[in-house]
Amino acid sequence: MLRLLPILALLGSAGAFSLPGSPCRPPSSLEATIAVFGASGLTASECVYQALANGDSVVGLTRNPGNLVVPKGSGGSKAGAAISEPNLTMIAGSASDPSCVRRVFADRKVDGVIIALGGKTKEVGDTMLTDSTKVILEAMKANDVKRVAVVSSIGVGDSKDQAPFAFKILMMTVMKKIFADKNEQEAVVESSGLEWCLVRPGGLTVDAPTGVINVIEGEAGSIPRADVAQFCLDAITVPDFPYLQKAPCISSVGGTSWVKDRSAKAREGNGNPM
Repeated sequence: MLRLLPILALLGSAGAFSLPGSPCRPPSSLEATIAVFGASGLTASECVYQALANGDSVVGLTRNPGNLVVPKGSGGSKAGAAISEPNLTMIAGSASDPSCVRRVFADRKVDGVIIALGGKTKEVGDTMLTDSTKVILEAMKANDVKRVAVVSSIGVGDSKDQAPFAFKILMMTVMKKIFADKNEQEAVVESSGLEWCLVRPGGLTVDAPTGVINVIEGEAGSIPRADVAQFCLDAITVPDFPYLQKAPCISSVGGTSWVKDRSAKAREGNGNPM
């Protein structure tokens, strides 16, 4: 079920919103069951780890479940350790295999889905993102799951001009195939009829979460994967999440459109209430 917390209150003319407490939401009495596809990846593992910390249940699908470890960003001194929680179910398989995807939704009510797939094109194929996303979305519809967040990238779709110049060169050369797949993946999501958010982060790092997420109009800066994960979790658990049916570009540096700041220091500095 969607988390009924007032965590997206609009604050002031700058369009800022604030969450109390730490970079991870505190546990709620209304825990969700969240499916994470690509669960052992760097960003996906942040989604898994933070969701469990929030008191949610997680079912993850990945080719190699043994690769899921506590992420560097949010994990601190625990980084690299195996994640073993009673609320975590890991399934070995491919997101492009309908039989594997069906197992994610079997015998449980999934409340929201995060698609954070990755892999080298030469290893997973030129259309893995698109093919897998089609399978996942069909399974969502069959199981009446409405909300999905998809980790895409700056430079996809109409965000091409928001990518730094050096990154644009990569997009047109060594990353040409993966960006073609990402563009097709986004198109599939946009036409799905579901409640979706296409998350386009800037340069990804494995730094600790900043607690600040800017939805930007101009050129993208960097952002920790931990902050991207928090944005994705909000996208599938917050009832009135403001970026549904949108493709926000997010960064921890640069941009002033929206600021999600959970730190007490920042709240004291700008006068925002708890």
